[in-house]
Amino acid sequence: MKPRRPAKPRPGVRRPVRARAALAATALATLTACGSGPSLENQGAVTAPPGDSHHLVIGSAGFTESDLLAQLYAQLLDQAGYQTSLITVANRELYEPALESGQIDVAPEYAATFADWLNAKAHGADAPPAGSPDLAKTMKNLRALAAPRGLTVLPPGRAVDQNAFAVSASYARRHHLKTLSDLGASGLKVRLAAGDECVKRPYCAPGLKKVYGIDITAVDPKGVGTTPAKQAVQSGRDQLVLTTTTDATLGSFGLVLLADDKHLQNADYIVPVVNRARAGSERVAKALGKLNDVLTTKDLADMNQQVDSWRRLPADVARTYLKDHGLIK
Repeated sequence: MKPRRPAKPRPGVRRPVRARAALAATALATLTACGSGPSLENQGAVTAPPGDSHHLVIGSAGFTESDLLAQLYAQLLDQAGYQTSLITVANRELYEPALESGQIDVAPEYAATFADWLNAKAHGADAPPAGSPDLAKTMKNLRALAAPRGLTVLPPGRAVDQNAFAVSASYARRHHLKTLSDLGASGLKVRLAAGDECVKRPYCAPGLKKVYGIDITAVDPKGVGTTPAKQAVQSGRDQLVLTTTTDATLGSFGLVLLADDKHLQNADYIVPVVNRARAGSERVAKALGKLNDVLTTKDLADMNQQVDSWRRLPADVARTYLKDHGLIK
């Protein structure tokens, strides 16, 4: 599975912090006493007509990008005539059941990561992966896993937050590197700054060796896209760092991404997931689908930078973006 960034809770829109916190506390308390949505045998709940509740709760996983996406969803739904509120539940083990039960109606997710998570929940941690680099296959598997739980996965757009690998710009110029294949063909010995799990994960060191032929001499356990990891590559201590495609801080460290030209990474395209009984209507899908026409990976990285580096509020960044693209007034 794709590692997620640490939670960075941010304020929501139009709901006082105290009220939003109360909603979160109530939802989490209720979770401990209720089921996790329709049972796999309860096909009536799954095939019931999609709902169209007037008030929708948008869930965020509590890190910058998730907060931004939740704000984008909320403001698009506001424009479509819904009343919305936001709730932050940083632990997927809690917010996914809340999505099933209807305490959360809409949430941003990552196609391959969520497919693998639901697959492990349904079939155990050792089940063959449901996510893959093939977006169509990943979406088919994801929807098949989500539907029995009363969830509908809306179409993905162009924005993708995948694992990615970066080198210093000077190192790339010196060795004529643009892709991971270039790095493998160079025969250079590479020390990789990443999380300690990278030693075994197939998308990380083993995949770089097997798919690209990169000579990974060691994994420096500095975390995924952390400042110390980027500094290690910037200084030359390490040559490669594991980060993500929406990391907007690479330039400030003098780093550049190498293209995953053989598609080692899974298709972690951003997808809205909705509770079918409450937010499964065509009107919700149409409102959120407007974002698919404009939002790119670069756009998302730029918005992340505005929040993390410029200290702008996610609600303000999202509003500016939607206005600039003519999606809200």
